[in-house]
Amino acid sequence: MPDYRVIAIPTAVADSVRTTLVSPRYGHPAHVEVARGHGPCRHCLRSFRVGEEKRILFTLDAFDGLEPLPLPGPVYVHADPCTRYPEDGGFPADLRTRDFTFNAYSRGRVLRAQEHVRGDDVDAAIAALLARADVAYIHVRDTEAGCYDFRIERA
Repeated sequence: MPDYRVIAIPTAVADSVRTTLVSPRYGHPAHVEVARGHGPCRHCLRSFRVGEEKRILFTLDAFDGLEPLPLPGPVYVHADPCTRYPEDGGFPADLRTRDFTFNAYSRGRVLRAQEHVRGDDVDAAIAALLARADVAYIHVRDTEAGCYDFRIERA
């Protein structure tokens, strides 16, 4: 079992977006489309099957509940219900072939470090960043698209 937790978006958020087609906190309309990109779904953290699965694009504040200042951005979830990724599941296997940017933050949304990581090097990078006393959590972002994927915290 890893010594960190993988925090996908809450089921309540994914279900609300699917039901209302409105972004939480912002009220922006959500957009449904057949997947044209790999994803991942920010709830189950599986890659989308391009050309097959429907996905919903909406605005999410990845700092909601953690920090007082928002930083919203675009994310996707499956249009059909899916199971939330388990927090003790380690780094998602579906994503280990991608390039990531790990933004390591202290409380107060202060960026302490940024690492560009290839999927097969994620474990060492996570261990090094979480070993720092000034890091509270890591935001995992897709390096190519720049969008938020999920958060990593100490177990």
